[in-house]
Amino acid sequence: MTDHINNINSAVEATIADLIAARPDRKVSGFAPGGKVTTHQFGTNRSVFRGCGMEFDEARIYQPGDDVRTIDWRVTARTGQVYTKLYHEERERPVFILLDCRSMMHFGTQVRFKSVLAARLAAQLCWVGIDGGDRVGGFILTQDGLKDFVTTRTRHGMLRFLNAISLATHTVNIDEKAEVPLHEAVRRLRHIAHPGTLAFIISDFNDFDESCAREIKRLSLHTHVTNIHIYDQLDIQLPGRGDHRISDGHDVLSLSAIRRSRIQDYSKAFVNRAERLEKMCRQRGMALHSLSTADDTNRVLRPHRTGTRQS
Repeated sequence: MTDHINNINSAVEATIADLIAARPDRKVSGFAPGGKVTTHQFGTNRSVFRGCGMEFDEARIYQPGDDVRTIDWRVTARTGQVYTKLYHEERERPVFILLDCRSMMHFGTQVRFKSVLAARLAAQLCWVGIDGGDRVGGFILTQDGLKDFVTTRTRHGMLRFLNAISLATHTVNIDEKAEVPLHEAVRRLRHIAHPGTLAFIISDFNDFDESCAREIKRLSLHTHVTNIHIYDQLDIQLPGRGDHRISDGHDVLSLSAIRRSRIQDYSKAFVNRAERLEKMCRQRGMALHSLSTADDTNRVLRPHRTGTRQS
C-alpha cells in the first residue's frame, strides 16, 4: 500500500530526490559547441575554436604578437625555429532552461502529470550541462509568478534550482488568469540571453499565440532554441463516449456532459497549436521535441537512437 501511494505521489509531484536521481549517465555530458544545428548533440564538449585553453591542439611557427609564454621550447630546440603552442579554447556557452509549471501543466492521465515530466526533463538537462562544465540557469513559470535563477556551474547553485523546480510541481490554489503568460517569460529570457546561448523552452504551449511566437522568433535570432512540447493524450482528444470523469482534487467534471461540438473544437485547437509550433520551428531552424506524459525523457537526450520527432 505504501509503495502504491509513493508511486501516485511521484506521478503528481517531483521531489528533490527524484530530480537528483534523474542525473543521466556521465557519458552524456555537455552540449554541442558553436554553430547552428537542428538538434542538440550530447557528448564531449570540445570546442572547434582555438585559443588559450586547457587542451593542447598543435604547435606552429611563432608569429609576431603571439604570447611568449606559449612558446614550445622543446620543439624550438629540436627544429631550430621558434614554435608556439595552440590550445582548444574553453568557450563559455550558458544554458538557460525555461520551465512551464503553471496550472495547465498540473494534469495527466497516463503515467504522470505534465509538470512532473517537464521537471524531470529540466533536471536531466541541468545535469548534462553541469557535468559538461556549462553554466546552467533559467526561469520557472509557476502558478504564482515567474522565478529566475542566474546561471551557475556549481553543485550548490544547481541544487537550489532543482529544489525550486520540485516546489513548482506542487499544486496550489491560484487564479489561472493571474498567471504570467509564456510570451512574457520568453521576453525576459531574450533580454538576458547572450549570443550563442543554448535555450530550452519546456511547456505544453497552451497559450502559444502570436505574441509568444514573435518572442520565440526574436530569441532564436541570436540564441540556439530548442522547444520541448509536453502533452497528455487527453490534450489531443477528449473521449466522446462513456462516463469519463476528471478532477482537480476538489471538483469533479463528467466529460459526458460536454457537448460533442465542444469536444471537436478542443481537439482542433490542440492540432492547430501543434502545427503552428512545428511550422515556426521548421522555418526558423529551431529544434522541436514532442513528448507525452507516457514517454521516456531519454528520447530528448538521445534523439538519434529513439526517433523523437524533431523539426
